[in-house]
Amino acid sequence: MLGLGLGAAATLTLPARAWAASDPVVVTVAGPVRGLRQDGIHVFKGIRYGADTGPHRFQPPQPPAPWREVRDARTYGAACPQTHFDERQSEDCLFLNVWTAEAKAGGNRPVMVYIHGGAYSHGSGSDPLYDGTRLVHRGDVVVVTLNHRLNALGHLYLGRLAGPAYAQSGNAGILDLVLALRWVRDNIAAFGGDPGRVMLFGQSGGGAKIATLMATPAAQGLFHRAATMSGQQVTASGPLNATARATAYLAALGLTPERAAEAAALPVDRLLSALNAADPIHGVAGQGMGGLYWGPVLDDQVLARHPFYPDAPAQSAAVPMIIGNTHDETRLLIGGSDPSTFTLTWDQVPGLLAKHMRVDINPDLVVAEYRRLYPAYSPSDVFFAATTAGRSWRAAVVEVEARAVQAQALGQEAGGQAAAPTYAYQLNWGSPKDGGKWRAPHTLDIPLVFDNTAVPDALSTDSAEARRMADQMSNAFIAFARTGDPNVGGAPRWTPYTLAGRETLVFDLESRLEADPRGAERRLFAQVPFTQQGT
Repeated sequence: MLGLGLGAAATLTLPARAWAASDPVVVTVAGPVRGLRQDGIHVFKGIRYGADTGPHRFQPPQPPAPWREVRDARTYGAACPQTHFDERQSEDCLFLNVWTAEAKAGGNRPVMVYIHGGAYSHGSGSDPLYDGTRLVHRGDVVVVTLNHRLNALGHLYLGRLAGPAYAQSGNAGILDLVLALRWVRDNIAAFGGDPGRVMLFGQSGGGAKIATLMATPAAQGLFHRAATMSGQQVTASGPLNATARATAYLAALGLTPERAAEAAALPVDRLLSALNAADPIHGVAGQGMGGLYWGPVLDDQVLARHPFYPDAPAQSAAVPMIIGNTHDETRLLIGGSDPSTFTLTWDQVPGLLAKHMRVDINPDLVVAEYRRLYPAYSPSDVFFAATTAGRSWRAAVVEVEARAVQAQALGQEAGGQAAAPTYAYQLNWGSPKDGGKWRAPHTLDIPLVFDNTAVPDALSTDSAEARRMADQMSNAFIAFARTGDPNVGGAPRWTPYTLAGRETLVFDLESRLEADPRGAERRLFAQVPFTQQGT
């Protein structure tokens, strides 16, 4: 049951006797907040960065009203409304969380801002896997996680249906992220962070949101490094497709397009119940989660170009970037909900590939090529490898090569500004969980980058091998946050990606730099055009 309209714990003012003497207090631009001292660091949870979105549903976020009394920042704020989620939820959900060694003004620690996944429909910044404690201890950084509007509340495009007040409704969730980054710019120094060294990192949908921010003018200058983990956004939803989806969604609510603005006054539970309406755009299944696709919209307001089409966005050419994926993405993305995919026969593979590759290519040709390349692969191995290459890696290849083209072009311009480097990785190490059936699946890099392998139920497990992998990946990301270069002592040299070498760091127990790993698969899928699902 949603805790809607109840506010959030982070907004409460507690009597003085409730505070511990050691609890740190920081004065933000909006007002003072009190966190807690935990595991040797200062932790602030549920800091308000935006006002309640309920009164301004489907509209840009508003900054919070200032306060004078010290507010509690010791418990997470409410998650933004969504389905199939057991956290407390509210439209009053624009909260963020900060981990820092010491909340001391004037600090110069690198800032690592994590944007959660769950496509554009699910998740929050309070997942135990995102706890920043170990990164702070390991690298003397400041870690920030946050909530932002999701699904229809964040991406229902009413600009062509409900008038100017809703012109930016298709990107309300993106504007929430911009507001959070402005909060970081204006406040993070009080927590010991350097507002001039802000790194974004995010997995799956979080990576897609970062790719979108790379092309969002309002976000320019608010971050200085970016790392995407199994998450890309090449194209956004066009305004006509987004309007068609909005019309289908309104119909599920019992509203005609002429009554679109009435959705702003409906109960939230009703809005959530309509999310599984059939998507009217052919071939779309809501990012594998069922129902309507939600994501950024090319609205000519917030977003005036596609994130990585037809090229890499010029506004972020000077931002160093990491783009990475796992070797076996779809063993969890697809296999996690369909156990039968682990016991396929050869006769079953072509039909399933046609359903899941998300590119228009002859599945029989794909099967034949994979059997030639990998004669020891089982039918299920071929299915998972080909769907990973077609739907996950393909977008990453588009982005990293667009950045490489940009760097090459700028390097050839007389007196032009040099483009920042882009570093590519592939996680090959396989998790021992469940007998190793998942290998290196989607989400495996989260506990490794956060050094949170000990979190209960972490896909990595907390084995000695997992901790070795966490050492490598967390150290690389911390180094990248600090300098814009992920190289650390004792690790193989990680050089930027170029079209000549397609240099990629393969993370494994013995990591190595490879030229164009699995290049034959890349070339196979390069024969057909790519358009991001839902757009």
